Amino acid sequence: MELLCMPTAKLPVTKWRGGRSYSFRCAGIAEPAGVPAPMGQKTQYKDGLFEKLFMSLFARKMEKFATSEVSKKNNALWDMDYERFVDVSKRVMIGRSRKQQQEVVREVLLSMLPPGAPAQFRKLFPPTRWAAEFNAALTVPFFHWLVGPSEVIEVEVNGVKQRSGVQIKKCRYLENSGCVGMCVNMCKLPTQDFFTNEFGLPLTMNPNFEDMSCEMVYGQVPPLFEEDAVSKQPCYADMCSVANTSSPVCPKLQ
Repeated sequence: MELLCMPTAKLPVTKWRGGRSYSFRCAGIAEPAGVPAPMGQKTQYKDGLFEKLFMSLFARKMEKFATSEVSKKNNALWDMDYERFVDVSKRVMIGRSRKQQQEVVREVLLSMLPPGAPAQFRKLFPPTRWAAEFNAALTVPFFHWLVGPSEVIEVEVNGVKQRSGVQIKKCRYLENSGCVGMCVNMCKLPTQDFFTNEFGLPLTMNPNFEDMSCEMVYGQVPPLFEEDAVSKQPCYADMCSVANTSSPVCPKLQ
């Protein structure tokens, strides 16, 4: 079975319970090899209408929290590009603490959903192995526009092996922002919190700052921030425009 988005790049086949196979094709990487560029090089993407619509919707929701306004030129939904989407995120960070940044993302996510959606999600997807595996499978096609190509992998949750993990090859959000603080405060922590506390389905995200990959584990309760390895992560000295190379830890995480 295939789920189609925009037929420009085909993601790996995902095995599902019962032996059935699912593959996903979405607008994506424009690299000749069809895979993310090596660390230190920026991956080229070819976004379709589906991706641009999602970028625009999220950017417009976040814009009201940004410190300054952007130009009104090319204001149509389909005129959005990923660089402008990331720029809105950067401006949301300015003047806000780590917790305040996370709260903004929470409000934006809630505003994207119909009233009562979290309660309905809890009814449809109680914290079971099936729910964890199902949401992992959905993550691959529906978040390709945000994080780039990914695949479902087997992980161990509470001693049980299950296909509720998602391996992101090279996170597009981290690659384009080049900012450890944005990755942690605007993506990892609020996403973990939203699934765990709003939806009732635990989620842990483990970014790898060495190669910009990331592992998402549905069904696994995330650690406290102070006990998470990311809390001690330094800046990307050569990538982040506001990096503090004299600090052993990214200032945005303190």
